[in-house]
Amino acid sequence: MDPQFTLKLAETPQELMAAQRLRYKVFVEELGGHGSLVDDVNRLEKDRFDPHFDHLILIDHAIKADPMDQVVSVYRLLQSSKAAEIGQFYSEDEYNLSVLKASGRKLLELGRSCLHADYRGGAAMFHMWNGLAAYVLEHEIEVLFGVASFHGTNTDDLAAPLSLLHHRHLAPIDLRVRAQPEHFQSMDLIPEADIDRRKAMLEVPALIKAYLRLGGFVGEGAYVDHAFNTTDVCLVLDTQRMNKKQKSLYTKGLIA
Repeated sequence: MDPQFTLKLAETPQELMAAQRLRYKVFVEELGGHGSLVDDVNRLEKDRFDPHFDHLILIDHAIKADPMDQVVSVYRLLQSSKAAEIGQFYSEDEYNLSVLKASGRKLLELGRSCLHADYRGGAAMFHMWNGLAAYVLEHEIEVLFGVASFHGTNTDDLAAPLSLLHHRHLAPIDLRVRAQPEHFQSMDLIPEADIDRRKAMLEVPALIKAYLRLGGFVGEGAYVDHAFNTTDVCLVLDTQRMNKKQKSLYTKGLIA
């Protein structure tokens, strides 16, 4: 059966819970993560930041089961004005964002991006990227950022892709966020000359590669998140640095 998609911001408690149900399926059941506020009884992955974020959700009405299972993709969005109200961005627990916050530019933090396994490789991500582009344009966002994850916490296993990102895609000084000192894990693990770049790039998750194709950068240092069984890097995308081709890819959603 062909999907019947609706893309929108979550507006009701039920829509937010449906987003949290999908996050539970992906981050807890599939990837083995957990968190202090995860609700295993109702199968909801949630945290204290959820009430402050906009939640971009993709609903497939062709799914005739429980409406809680109709949300097939989620993106969590926090504008700098809202972060100022609550006192921090979510990723400030992992990264020092001072360089971005001091810039005076309009920031948007992205997080909890997930896609139901049955919809990967299809049109769902196209719709999500289009929705994100429309949100950025509507709110005149200048810089997008957020953490993205490698599965697993053994950085020795991730040495090649982490080193490739460090050597080839490190953010310029004015965008270079840095992992918090108490959690800092160097990404400079292998000399650039010793990296098999093709093999290493194959190990980079699709979401990170999508941002790189748009001209995105990575911050300095990784964060090992044992609770979520991931190794995180911070991605930063400056919309003013995007060239014509990159802007076309972004606005047309052709990077999934």
